[in-house]
Amino acid sequence: MPVPILAQAPYLIASVQAALTDADLIGLQNGLLDEAQRRRCQGVIVDVTALDVMDSFSTRTLQSLAAMLRLRGVETVIAGIQPDVAMAMVRLGLTMPDVRTALDLDEGLAYLQAKQQGSAGRGQ
Repeated sequence: MPVPILAQAPYLIASVQAALTDADLIGLQNGLLDEAQRRRCQGVIVDVTALDVMDSFSTRTLQSLAAMLRLRGVETVIAGIQPDVAMAMVRLGLTMPDVRTALDLDEGLAYLQAKQQGSAGRGQ
């Protein structure tokens, strides 16, 4: 099931609505990389609120996506990790120390907006 990628200028939002296959995850990764370049966005939010499980492949794929986008100058936020999912991930050692997370989509957008305003204030 493809994940829709919505533009909320200057950000992209991908809202995962159901469990994804490995191929779907790779498609999401490639789609976000392509759209981020095409739209010259400044931030990406991947909303995983609807997921009740995140396995090692999905965790690694999201980590890799964030690293790839960071190399392109794009900030990434993973939003909406459910409490049970977070507990299971930590128990399995599937942490994402280099990836910014947010409680929900609103918090993710607020973070990106604050970061953008801080960068503009420094003349970057």
